[in-house]
Amino acid sequence: MSVILEAKPVVQAIENDLLEEVKNLQALGRIPTLGIIRVGEKPDDLYYENTILKKCQKLGINVQIYPLDRNVSLKEFENILRAVNCDSSVHGILIFRPLPEQLDENRIKDLIEPAKDIDCLHSLNLAKVWEGDTSGFVPCTPAAVMEILKYYQISLEGRNAVVIGRSMVVGKPLSMMLLKANATVTICHSKTRNLPQIARQADILVAALGKAKFIDHTYVTENSIVIDVGINDGGDGKICGDVDYEAVKDKVLSITPVPGGVGSVTTTILLKHVIMACKNTL
Repeated sequence: MSVILEAKPVVQAIENDLLEEVKNLQALGRIPTLGIIRVGEKPDDLYYENTILKKCQKLGINVQIYPLDRNVSLKEFENILRAVNCDSSVHGILIFRPLPEQLDENRIKDLIEPAKDIDCLHSLNLAKVWEGDTSGFVPCTPAAVMEILKYYQISLEGRNAVVIGRSMVVGKPLSMMLLKANATVTICHSKTRNLPQIARQADILVAALGKAKFIDHTYVTENSIVIDVGINDGGDGKICGDVDYEAVKDKVLSITPVPGGVGSVTTTILLKHVIMACKNTL
C-alpha cells in the first residue's frame, strides 16, 4: 500500500511555527508585510492572490497590493518596483508571473531588492543556491519539496534522486538543494535518452517537466518515492500533475498528490520567507 505524502500536515506544522514567530515579532512592534505587484486581472492571478490573502490573515501578515494595468510600460513598472523596494514597511515582494511581453523579466528580476526577494528571482539569491548556501531565500517550490521530504522523515543522504526538469524555477535549484543534502542527483530533460530506465533507478523521483500525466507506471518501481511538482490542466476541468496519479499511486512506495501536494506547501513557504525578511530587519 503506497503512502500518500499529503501537504496538509506539512502545512500545519510550518504554520504553527510561523504563528509563534509572528507573535514574537508583534511583541517587538513589527508586523511582517508582503507586497504583491500584479499586472492585469488574470483569473489565475486573482485566485492566487485571494489564497495568499486568506493565509496572511490567518498568520497575522499584512499585505499591500499594487495592481497595475495590463498595458503598463516597463518604465512605469520599474518605478513602482523601486518605490516598494524603498518602502521600509514592506518586507517581502512578490511579482506575479508571467509578465506581459512588454515587460522584460530578465531585467526586472535583478531590480528587486535582494533582501525582499522572497521568491528568489534575483541573481544574487540564485547564486547562493548554486553555492550550496540555503540560509537566504531559496525558490519556494523546491523548498516545498524539501519540507515534504523532511516532514515525512525521508532520508536523502546517499540516495539516488532523479529530477526530470531543468528549469531555473524548480529543476536546477532543487537539484542543488538535494545535492547539499548529500543525495546523488541526476538531472533529466526532454532530450534525455532512456528516460523511463533512468527514472526507475531513482530512490526519489521528482517530476517537474510541466507535462500533464507524463510519468506513468513505466517510470517507477515499488520502491520509488515520487514527488510531483506539476500543476496542469487535465483536460477535464480538473488540475493534474506531471504524474499519471491513478496509474502510479498503487505501484510506488510513496507519492505526493495533485492537488494537495507540493503546490499547497509552496504558498506557505512564501509566507515563511516574508517573516524571515521581517526578522532580518531587526
